[in-house]
Amino acid sequence: MTKAVLGFQVWRKNMMIKTDIQIHAFRAMASPCELRVECNDPKTVWQLGAIVEAEAKRIEAKYSRYRDDSMLSQINAANGAPIEVDRETAGLLDYAAHCYALSAGQFDITSGILRRAWRFDGSDNIPSKNDIEKLLPLIGWDKVIWEAPYLTLKKGMEIDFGGLGKEYAVDRALLLVQEATQRPALVNFGGDLRVSGPLRGEKPWQITLQSVDNHNKRDGVLAVTQGALATSGDAQRFLLKDGVRYSHILDPRTGWPVHNPPRSITVSAATCMEAGILSTLAMLQGEGAEDFLSTEKLRAWFIR
Repeated sequence: MTKAVLGFQVWRKNMMIKTDIQIHAFRAMASPCELRVECNDPKTVWQLGAIVEAEAKRIEAKYSRYRDDSMLSQINAANGAPIEVDRETAGLLDYAAHCYALSAGQFDITSGILRRAWRFDGSDNIPSKNDIEKLLPLIGWDKVIWEAPYLTLKKGMEIDFGGLGKEYAVDRALLLVQEATQRPALVNFGGDLRVSGPLRGEKPWQITLQSVDNHNKRDGVLAVTQGALATSGDAQRFLLKDGVRYSHILDPRTGWPVHNPPRSITVSAATCMEAGILSTLAMLQGEGAEDFLSTEKLRAWFIR
């Protein structure tokens, strides 16, 4: 059985679909990224690819926690003082607040601070209960004062857009492509992707689910003509001790991994942000992920 699906690779079945798909590939957000366009003009593809790459790197620079000059770092360095944010950041904060309420606190952009205790490197280094409990007072969107355009974090708290930033970048990049061309296009950032519409002749894009154990093995193919796909999984980020596998999917309310989540969940939705939050919420259900997907009537695929 396949262990997990970390993402998707887009491929063309040359024997069945005769079409010209050009690729602009680059790296951003610690992920392989690409724009695929049905187009036989390399100059046009380069121009569109430059738009996508610039937008991905703009968003990464603005919201990276690794850059001292990023908007995110400025927020986290406010030390309890209110900070004024721009309209784009306000929109992300509103979305995060909505997701927090929707998930009853399971999706929380203040929970990134748990990385101080957890290092999901495949080892058996499990943090102590005391390590986790020291961080819990610094977690909780309900402790944040958000009155647009001013955000005030409790001293010592941080936010992190890691749970939605890449999906937001996919949606933004595809929007800019659609403003520049009517050609069929696909934006794929690390396996989270969105298409502008079908290929010529109403043919779907073929999205391949890739095996983690064998990178040359395809585990399934999805036909996509509209919308987005996002995948959440823990195939490579975990801890293992005394035969117990600890997933990197953490419940911010407890600070501990959720119990026995699927190795991978992929959700289809109209936008990448929507698909991303739904796949994350499903993973946060742990053993109840399949029931959640069924109850919500989501178009989704999972691997145990």
